[in-house]
Amino acid sequence: MAPYHIRKYQDSDHRSVVDLFIKGLEEHIPTTFRHMLRLPRTHLLLFGIPLILFLASGSWLLALVSNLSLFASLWVLAKYTWKKYIVMCLRTDMADITTTYLSSRDSCFWVAESGGQIVGLVAAVPIMDPLLQKKQLKLCHLSVSLKHRRHGIGKALVRTVQRFAQAQGFSEVLVITSVFQHAALALYQSMAFQKTGESFFTVISKLRKSPMIHLKYCITSALEGDP
Repeated sequence: MAPYHIRKYQDSDHRSVVDLFIKGLEEHIPTTFRHMLRLPRTHLLLFGIPLILFLASGSWLLALVSNLSLFASLWVLAKYTWKKYIVMCLRTDMADITTTYLSSRDSCFWVAESGGQIVGLVAAVPIMDPLLQKKQLKLCHLSVSLKHRRHGIGKALVRTVQRFAQAQGFSEVLVITSVFQHAALALYQSMAFQKTGESFFTVISKLRKSPMIHLKYCITSALEGDP
């Protein structure tokens, strides 16, 4: 793999960053679909409804069509939460990355570049809550292109956020990731992030039992791996 380096986002990166952001999230749709197929209530629908229709009509064709329709509906539901989140981000923070992340000293957006291409990205923004007794930084939008994974880029991006948080005087780094983002979840846990809770992005997420995992990293005087 070509060597990579991490730098701050530039306006000329926008198209590449958005493309990588969208592709990174859309790749979890098949995993979500397979998860839904394994749910007991899905089994009940897939076997129960066609059977009822066959017993009522005597038509195997009607039963088959109903099953295909159910599969199509499940695929649409699997896509729904991911598409909703993508659209929300593209209309808010990802619409103007410079203004959102680079107009304050307490926030930032980084890209990993290799061979002249954007192959990774991550952002950090402070959590604005006047009731908080601690300075908390939110890590978001971590993504690495599929063919550049397993080369330490994801870890380097997370470490960049951790060092930024330490330099800016934050006491904690928070991150929220989907239960389907297995590699990201494993990475965070390997880097001393601790699970603090769960939530659901939509009602559909709750129905299909796919929570968002909340994690926290506590800043220490010296980060692991630093001299």
